Amino acid sequence: MGEVPGGGPARMDLGELLATRLLVQGNSGSGKSHLLRRLLEQSARMVQQAIIDPEGDFVSLADRFGHLVIEAADHSEMAMHAAGERMREHRASVVLNLEGLDADQQMRWAAAFLGGMFEVPRTFWYPVLVVVDEAQLFAPAAAGDVSDEARRVSLGAMTNLMCRGRKRGLAGVIATQRLAKLAKNVAAEASNFLMGRTFLDIDMARAADLLGMERRQAESFRDLDRGTFLALGPALCRRPSIVRIGAVETQSRSAGPVLAPFEPPSAPVHELILAPVPVMDLPARARRAPPAPVPDLLSQLAAHGQAQAEQEAEAAPPTPETDAERESRMTAILRDMLEDDEAAFRSAPVLYQDFLVRCRIAGLGRNALDMRRFNRLLAVARSGVSEDISVSEDWRQAESMAADLPEDLQGVFLFLARAAIEHHACPSDTEIARVYGTVSTGRARRLLGWLEDRNLIVLRPAGAGRRVLAFIGAGWETLPGIAEG
Repeated sequence: MGEVPGGGPARMDLGELLATRLLVQGNSGSGKSHLLRRLLEQSARMVQQAIIDPEGDFVSLADRFGHLVIEAADHSEMAMHAAGERMREHRASVVLNLEGLDADQQMRWAAAFLGGMFEVPRTFWYPVLVVVDEAQLFAPAAAGDVSDEARRVSLGAMTNLMCRGRKRGLAGVIATQRLAKLAKNVAAEASNFLMGRTFLDIDMARAADLLGMERRQAESFRDLDRGTFLALGPALCRRPSIVRIGAVETQSRSAGPVLAPFEPPSAPVHELILAPVPVMDLPARARRAPPAPVPDLLSQLAAHGQAQAEQEAEAAPPTPETDAERESRMTAILRDMLEDDEAAFRSAPVLYQDFLVRCRIAGLGRNALDMRRFNRLLAVARSGVSEDISVSEDWRQAESMAADLPEDLQGVFLFLARAAIEHHACPSDTEIARVYGTVSTGRARRLLGWLEDRNLIVLRPAGAGRRVLAFIGAGWETLPGIAEG
């Protein structure tokens, strides 16, 4: 990593780092990004890497070390989940450039990418060094200007990375400007620390606690030079030691400003700064006619009441809407929502809020459905069942069987039941994953295994990579279908 002043080279045990994780802290300008770049360059040929880059600082690694740069602004949230899964399957090092997205999108896109890496099948659990720069953006200690949904999914993904990622080969390296802004349950999972220059008392106190130092020693963090860090951890050293980070081969494209000779402008300054601002020619404003005399308020109310009574007397009474017609309208609204590709990737509470807004616009009232009835309607809509099949006795039996399952599985169960009742080909893992709201085919296989363990379905091979799905007791069975794809 560099050198210990007066003590030789400073080394990091990469194997130990993969098992124990790393936390880097330092104020802006302390050399934090330089440290991460040094770590990435030194280990690029040894281990697969994934960099969550909110500012586009690390895209230059692609030219020197062959990293794939993913411009997140050009892709959907679902595509990020698939990219996280595929980069592990194909063992490619990736820089996820989140530049150009707002804070809410950065959190959700990063969470989707981390989720894809986390949910791959066990076959692809190869070691990956996952570097998250500006980690306080993705694991904030308190609510900020972003939505609660974005903060929840991002914090959950970061917690999974630091708490449960080791068994899946994911080694988290998180860097933050301020420890006080980073969620404690995320920071506490690191066993290696590189603490740089910081000035705020609360950050110095937390850094001292993590390093096992006394509070009176915390002020020493103010005296650290740029590019110098206090190191501790099984992958670094057993006692706190000063480390000066070495040189790097690549450069950030967003380097800070440098001093340059100052040359005053050649033209007179007052002509440049105080030049007249062009004034747009605005059309002449039409003069208003004087207001008509306002009648007495009581007279207005009386006239309005009489006019309304006459209109009600002339209008025919509206035909009351039946429950079936009302449910049909709500089903149509829900099907229209699910036509959006991103809808399959949104959680049920988010879809529920969108559904209520659309129902109000359609005149169905402010509280058209409660959450429980919405989940049942959502499961039926995701199954893709037609109106003819939905009134059949087989479909009523399928809905009865689905009612005993967890709410998040009912849509998948009805989707499979519809394919079997209509005698279609067995759905692929990709189709099942989409109905569930993910792009992880591994999760789709686990759902099928869960249904088989409870003696609800049976999967049997049909040759050439195909399979047949049958429902136990109901007698429904699909045609042979390809499992993958």
